[in-house]
Amino acid sequence: MSKHLFRKCTFVHMCFLAMAMLLCFPASGVNAAPASQENLTVSGVVTSAADQLPLIGVSVQVKGTSNGSITDLDGNYSVSVASGQTLVFSYIGFKTQEIQITNQKTLNVVMEEDSETLDEVVVVGYGVQKKKLVTGATVQVKGETLAKMNTNSPLQAMQGQTPGVNISSTSGQPGESMKVSIRGLGTVGNAEPLYLIDGVGGDISTLNPADIESIDVLKDAASAAIYGAQAANGVVLITTKSGKAGKAQISFDAYYGWQTQARKADMLNAQEYMMIMDEQAVNSGNAPYDWSSYESIYDANGDVYDTDWVNSMFQNNAQTQSYTLGITGGSETSTYAMSLGYMSQEGIVGGKDVSNYERYNFRINSEHKLFKDSDLLKVGEQVSFVYKMNNGISVGNQYNNTLRGAFGTSPLAPIYSDNNIYDSPYNDTTNSDWYNADGNPYGSMMTNSNNENKDVTFSGNVYAELQPIKNLKFRTVFGAVYTTNEYRSFSPLYQFSIYSFNNTRTSAAQNMSHGLTMTWTNTATYDWTVGEHAFNALLGMEMSRYSGTYLRGTTGMLRDGFDDWDHAYLDNGTATSADNGLGADGHPNDETRTVSYFARFGWNWKETYMINATVRTDGSSRFARGNRYGVFPSVSAGWTISNEAFMEDTHDWLDFLKLRVSWGQVGNQNIDNYQYTAPITSSNTHYIFGNQVGADAQSGFWGAYPSRLANEDVTWETSEQTNIGIDARFLRSRLSLTADFYIKTTKDWLVEAPILATAGTGAPYINGGDVKNTGIELALTWNDQIGSDFQYNVGVNGAYNKNKVGNIPTEDGIIHGDVNMLYDNTPEFYRASNGHPIGYFWGFETAGIFQNQQQIDDWLAAGNGVL
Repeated sequence: MSKHLFRKCTFVHMCFLAMAMLLCFPASGVNAAPASQENLTVSGVVTSAADQLPLIGVSVQVKGTSNGSITDLDGNYSVSVASGQTLVFSYIGFKTQEIQITNQKTLNVVMEEDSETLDEVVVVGYGVQKKKLVTGATVQVKGETLAKMNTNSPLQAMQGQTPGVNISSTSGQPGESMKVSIRGLGTVGNAEPLYLIDGVGGDISTLNPADIESIDVLKDAASAAIYGAQAANGVVLITTKSGKAGKAQISFDAYYGWQTQARKADMLNAQEYMMIMDEQAVNSGNAPYDWSSYESIYDANGDVYDTDWVNSMFQNNAQTQSYTLGITGGSETSTYAMSLGYMSQEGIVGGKDVSNYERYNFRINSEHKLFKDSDLLKVGEQVSFVYKMNNGISVGNQYNNTLRGAFGTSPLAPIYSDNNIYDSPYNDTTNSDWYNADGNPYGSMMTNSNNENKDVTFSGNVYAELQPIKNLKFRTVFGAVYTTNEYRSFSPLYQFSIYSFNNTRTSAAQNMSHGLTMTWTNTATYDWTVGEHAFNALLGMEMSRYSGTYLRGTTGMLRDGFDDWDHAYLDNGTATSADNGLGADGHPNDETRTVSYFARFGWNWKETYMINATVRTDGSSRFARGNRYGVFPSVSAGWTISNEAFMEDTHDWLDFLKLRVSWGQVGNQNIDNYQYTAPITSSNTHYIFGNQVGADAQSGFWGAYPSRLANEDVTWETSEQTNIGIDARFLRSRLSLTADFYIKTTKDWLVEAPILATAGTGAPYINGGDVKNTGIELALTWNDQIGSDFQYNVGVNGAYNKNKVGNIPTEDGIIHGDVNMLYDNTPEFYRASNGHPIGYFWGFETAGIFQNQQQIDDWLAAGNGVL
């Protein structure tokens, strides 16, 4: 079946390409010195201000030219320069200096260490903090690093860059979400971290990586405790780009590429398949197959069909492209940053017609001072609009997976046929001489991919910040995230086997939903000093509310002439009852409300000794009265050992060394609403009178019963974590080291209680079960430069995590996995149980494979049974 293809916005593409051409013309300039200037040879020694020792490898460059030199082993340099030109001295770990040359021939330079890296700020809960004062376990990834990875999702770009943060794909389909776990799984329920975009919750997958200034991951409980009940699985804080005072700057970022499967499964060809089938027949005591008697495996020329189903499903050179136009600028009182982006990615399974993803982004951030030359009052907003379109293949389990059939279908079956009863070009194997239960996987993929999904996300916040006196700030932020979704699908008539068919009616389905999350946050911060002691304090409260609705409709028997993908809408259906496909349902997504109060206090002395403490109280409507509130405290401390007097002798090789220790508790409320209640159902509850059931039973007698047992005592999951870490820099900050050891225990899981079938209804949620994650993390980075134009960095990181379940409150100490996951009628193959990791593989272990008849005889002689 052919399907409607999305048309690209040609006008947008033309605008992007035109802008790219304009930005690609560089301004011309003249680097040579005027002839009237005197050429000099300037030489000297470059030393460090900290220890007066010579610096090796300092870049000495004549500004605006390619002329330059580097210092030798004794810090000496010599360079030819014209009078009036400027020498630029640059060195990793030191502040860059620019010195204009007049007539001097000798120029000795003393370079000061650059603590800018340590003075950089990282984002923490409801604020920022100097990197060197951080006492928790956090990691930051710069936006420029993410943009260089050329991915459609920031999470894809973060893969491998953050120790202790495991990021994996849920499928290879374009636009699919990523699975993220921080420091191991802590629950059998929802283990996703909390994502905050500019302080407001949102979907990180909708972000354009080019819009991101930085991503900060709060890994330990002390860092995340300021977010309390939402932070048991870690917190990811995303900061988008903001404007800076000055002339407007225009940027254009673009990439275009192709994707191809790196390695394909090596399937049997026709001859190999027939040989293997003959071999298994002989081994079973039967005669080989008489292949000449199977007429359906031969084409019109008498040749055996030889179909590589897996290869036919994949497409080479699937296109991916992205374009982002950005504008930033502002004045001393107002700054702005705007961006417009488009990206698309074709799927390598089936190609664009079957699997495709497109995204349009628009973002504007601005901030305004209402009083010139004063920070008394600032207002601003951060607003984003995202429109996504995608269609795709099935990527679920064995019952909903497009590729499954390709691995089990015989190569003796062809893809195309001229005699399909539903005018489909794809082969129907129902009456094939060579039986094929999976049918035609290629035909099924092309026929059952008539779907499209459209999502719109509007997110933003407006804020005001009042500073009545220096360092005292009051900030209020109102944020909202509105999402709406529209899905449409079409099922034509087809038949590919006795298990793969739709021979009843054409049908169409449409789904619509929307959701609104509103958050209001108010904070007060104050920084002050007493002598050499520095203090900071934060008080705040936050309220949030979510609500939404969902609507679904289906219809069958589309009108003649309208039974195709282009006309697959509900109003083209003629179904009159559920028997011929008519159906509809709609419901509100349960409202959720939370209210929180939090505080943080910090102290440091000479930036050498540091203490930070936080506490947060959260209330959630997901729990019953009396169990809605939880309290989540934390405390952390740091010691900058390199600042001590006894470390002075190490400063020639050790630049910075800090020890961190932290402890904290955070919570998890990730269950559906009203799980503490016993909801009443009236579906299929009619009383039976006489000896008839169903439609033949007497009508008018209906009942109701509780579909679940109530439990008003259910409450928060709690995760408690202890962390010990070090941060160090060596060799003029060329080498950086971060190492952490942690113990994280998550207890009071939110799980369904084990009950007997005699209860007559569903199980309630209870608190029970715990898991302990123990691990270490290590990150090493080397930064250096060669000359003034070439800088490079090399990083390596790794983590080890041991996950062990403690006590599950069931009779057998097991939370069982799903059945029928591998193939029909299979038992569970994963579970959580006492003393083992969450979700470990469970099944029979083989003792080995018999190598000869003697081993079989010995095994039987030992009384091991019969084969």
